[in-house]
Amino acid sequence: MDIVSDFFTVIRNGSSAEKKSCITRWSNLLEGVARVLKDNGMIRNFEKVDDGNNRFSLKIDLKYVNGVPSITEIHTVSTPGCRQYCGVSEIPSVLGGMGLVILSTSRGVLSGFEANKHGIGGELLCYAW
Repeated sequence: MDIVSDFFTVIRNGSSAEKKSCITRWSNLLEGVARVLKDNGMIRNFEKVDDGNNRFSLKIDLKYVNGVPSITEIHTVSTPGCRQYCGVSEIPSVLGGMGLVILSTSRGVLSGFEANKHGIGGELLCYAW
């Protein structure tokens, strides 16, 4: 089961239904992806919610600009069956720099810009715009 793809599907479905927020399961990886999305202004906020019995959920507050979702497209690149990796010189640009690339690196989950600034590559998780 691919938790990253499920996470993006929850965000896509919540945005298309014009929900204020959506809830998905929590993991360190998903919290890192949510942090990158928030830092780049694609979601309003996120928080880790305790469900009891040592189970946690991630509540995502979606962001809209004039009634249009700030995330219009979000696509998974790397899957469990076909991992996609890139070096620092191979980090792709999405929509000529207007989009966002999210990577899982040795320094945690970073945007393509941050990974390039630190001079490291990693696993391509998604493209978002």
